Formats: sequence, structure tokens, C-alpha cells
Amino acid sequence: MTFDDEAGDRLAVVVGAGGGLGRAFVEELRGEPGWAKVVGVGRRRPDDWPDDPRLPFLAADLLDEDALANLASALSKLGVPGLILIATGMLHEPGVTPEKSMKAVTAASLSRLFEVNAMLPALVCKHLAPLLPRAERSVIAALSARVGSIGDNRLGGWHAYRSSKAALNMLIRCQAIELARERPLAICAALHPGTVDTPLSAPFARASRSVETPGVAVARLLKLLHQLEPADSGGFFDYGGATVPW
Repeated sequence: MTFDDEAGDRLAVVVGAGGGLGRAFVEELRGEPGWAKVVGVGRRRPDDWPDDPRLPFLAADLLDEDALANLASALSKLGVPGLILIATGMLHEPGVTPEKSMKAVTAASLSRLFEVNAMLPALVCKHLAPLLPRAERSVIAALSARVGSIGDNRLGGWHAYRSSKAALNMLIRCQAIELARERPLAICAALHPGTVDTPLSAPFARASRSVETPGVAVARLLKLLHQLEPADSGGFFDYGGATVPW
């Protein structure tokens, strides 16, 4: 493990650290210099989470604003976040599957996917973005999906998931505009990780020509995030650094 002893109180925060991509982000970041701590955040601490004071885990209900306020307070006591990654998301669960036609859309599926894919990241931004430093470069980014692009949608289908990710993209754009007023060096971005071998995409990954491991996917995304400038804030980027149309 590599941590920078000169990193001061700089934190890398991974929200959704119990998921496939979230855990991979933690593993990749613990090998990067520049972080005093890599903080995992999720509903519950995984049983196999490392017992390491520089890898703390904070449990919180990410849809509960009181819990998020308490989370922000706990993070502020650990240090100053230089990077906040929101690695949450949902495509399917029992009773919720991607729709092949509009006839399959239900109020329940729309509500659930908007709750997890748009509302949750927005509330996390609301409570954690104010912790970013005012006069230093920092990043807050959320995992989106290319299928959330309205301009790139040529196949239709997956209506609830597509629209929930499109809503997330708009919220990220709005957050970036607001963030720039008080934190001009901050970068806020939506990220398309590609098709990754995780439980989220497993039932559908066979249809993809390219499926990456979580480790490869997060290494590419972190390389991208290190290259972004404040002028890129509010953008939607894929794992190769290309801009994805809204």
C-alpha cells in the first residue's frame, strides 16, 4: 500500500465503496500518492473491509438527509476531500428489469431508478460538495452511463434507466455551475466507465463486445480525472476521455 506521508489531511472519498466499481476505486486509490486517507462510504461496512486506520469506512443511509449531514460532519473531522467519487447506481433488482418497450414502463420502476441513480447522487453532492477546498484543485464525479445520453440514443429501450441517468447528467451539470461560483478550481463531472464485469451489468454483459474488469475500468477513469481541468467541469466523459453528447 502506498500513502503519501506529506499528503496532510487530503482525503479521497468513495461513495458506494461496497459495490464492484466502488471497491475497485478504493483499491486503486490506496496505491496512489497524495492521499492521507481513502474513505469508503456505503450503507454498511463490508465484512472483508481492511482493518486499516487509513482506510476508514463510514456507514450511512445515502437517501436520508439527516444521515448525510452526519456523514459530512464525520468526514470533516477526518480531513479535507480532494476527490469525491460517487460510484453508486442500479440497473436491475427483483421486480425491476430494463424495458424493451414503453409498454413495460411502470411507475414503480421509474421511481426506484430515479431514486437510486439521480436522487441519491444529487443528495450526496448537496451534503459533501461543500467540504471541497475553496482554493485548491478538487474533483467530485459520479458514474453515469452512455445510455443516459439523449443525443447518442439510437436504439431506445431501457427507458427508466436511460432517463434516470439523463437526469443525473443534468444534476451534475447544475452542480458544476454552482460549484464554480465559490470553488473555481473544482471539477464536477459525469463519467461513463464502459461495460464492466460487475453485478450491475452481468446479466447483459454478454451482448457487449468489450467487458473490462473493475480494476482496469477504474484505472482508466482515475487517469482521466487526473487530466481534467476546471474548464472541463460540468462535462460528461467516457473512460477514454472523449466527451459524450448530452
